[in-house]
Amino acid sequence: MIRKPPYWIGCFVLAVFLAATGCQKAEEKSAPPPAEPAPAASVSPLDNLPLGLDKDSAQVPRDNSITGEKVELGRLLYFDGRLSRDGTISCASCHNPKHGWTDEGPTSTGIRGQKGGRRAPTVLNRLFSTAQFWDGRAASLEEQAKGPIQNPIEMGFTHEEAVARFSKIAEYSPYFEKAFGTPEVTIDRIAQAIATFERTVVTGDSPVDRWQRKGEETAVSESVKRGLQVFNGKARCITCHAGFNFTDERFHNLGVGMDKEKPDLGRYDVTKQDADKGAFKTPGLRNLKSRAPYMHDGSEKTLETVVDFYDKGGLKNPRLDIQMKPLGLTPDEKKDLIAFLDALNGSEPQVVIPEVFPGGWKPGMPVE
Repeated sequence: MIRKPPYWIGCFVLAVFLAATGCQKAEEKSAPPPAEPAPAASVSPLDNLPLGLDKDSAQVPRDNSITGEKVELGRLLYFDGRLSRDGTISCASCHNPKHGWTDEGPTSTGIRGQKGGRRAPTVLNRLFSTAQFWDGRAASLEEQAKGPIQNPIEMGFTHEEAVARFSKIAEYSPYFEKAFGTPEVTIDRIAQAIATFERTVVTGDSPVDRWQRKGEETAVSESVKRGLQVFNGKARCITCHAGFNFTDERFHNLGVGMDKEKPDLGRYDVTKQDADKGAFKTPGLRNLKSRAPYMHDGSEKTLETVVDFYDKGGLKNPRLDIQMKPLGLTPDEKKDLIAFLDALNGSEPQVVIPEVFPGGWKPGMPVE
């Protein structure tokens, strides 16, 4: 059974919080951001997390507390394509709320149509994550937010150029001043604001949570209940997909892509430890419905093929994780396991996507 957290957790009102900071339902049209931002709510989303999430596991740096003003600035920056050299790529281009806060393709696309080698990890529940990226090369969300800006394949800019561009946009000054006390634009402040917004992008309150946490037996089907037994037992999923967020936050070699002529070595590129060759970070399993395709390279199109991959014991290679062994699942067990995974789909924040940004810029317009 899933571990019951040893703390109080109540009903989630993040939608209300985000509404107070200028966020509404994505389907609604938004007015241009005001030159002078309205006072934002100071309530932290940690006060009212969705059912099933662990407040004590939240990763919030002491030097970057969550405030409504920072969330609002981060929201604007997250969707603002001017963080890329040509104005075509924003954070949301690869971490799209319409696609489970990731990308709809196997791998992500940057400026000038360049293709990356890995699939964009979801932003969902990054509040609880430590090392970022599939290979864990960033120690925090703040560090992660800086990376794509200066990646030549992704946003293709430099930190210095990004700071210079946004320093010239007078309409952004009130947002920086509200968030940080002065209107100064720095790369650290840009990253801190984006990271703060991302920490409000959380999901929980799934049928499984209502069944396990609140005892609502009718919240899930009998197939889901059998699927949990498969998850914890014969399939051994819980070995790596553990805890309330269904990840051990570690790195494992499943064999994905290791049959290629030049395989992606994942964690090894960071640590240079031979044991880390082909190892990638364990993703959480919440809200998988909108996050296809799967695996770090997007090589599995459906949950059915993912389960089949695990059932076969992954792909053999010299550094295959010791836990990767053939499972011998029956068709009914696979069906029940997928039913359980589907029942982990829960709430998502309702976030408005700006149509007009500070300075009057709109996506598709040229940038200076």
